[in-house]
Amino acid sequence: MQQSPWLRKKLVEPNHVEEIVRSLRQKGKTLATLNGSFDLLHAGHLYIIHQASLQADILFVALNSDFSIQQYKGKNRPIIPLHYRLEMMASLEFVDHVTWFEETDPRELLRIIRPDVHVNGAEYGSACIEAETVAEGGGRLHLVDRIPSLSTSALIERILVCV
Repeated sequence: MQQSPWLRKKLVEPNHVEEIVRSLRQKGKTLATLNGSFDLLHAGHLYIIHQASLQADILFVALNSDFSIQQYKGKNRPIIPLHYRLEMMASLEFVDHVTWFEETDPRELLRIIRPDVHVNGAEYGSACIEAETVAEGGGRLHLVDRIPSLSTSALIERILVCV
């Protein structure tokens, strides 16, 4: 499948993340990370992504692979395949780099990136699974409040009512 110019510019293959991070650190850049499935990209996603972009010089967004989403959300998810989710994420002006991970959680990737700031939804709280890994790497958590009624699951429910 052909990649868009914005995806070619921003996509970082998982096996190249460490190299890109090293280069950014040598340039004195601070790094923020945000991860998730970002299935059915919506205004709530845009809000947290934008908030994440304000936390450091460079924003790395890491998407769960299709396989990892199926492990925790079920065989009918994701709705949008990884390639298209990467394309949508890369098209956002305030995202600097996009990558993906196969695991069900991002801790291994966070060990590699060692973000200055890891952004997460406030609903996961300061004791989220990423907290210890981020702290061990010298970073901090930044929690962003969710916009009520804007979640992919809530949108799916509303769509089903309309069908």
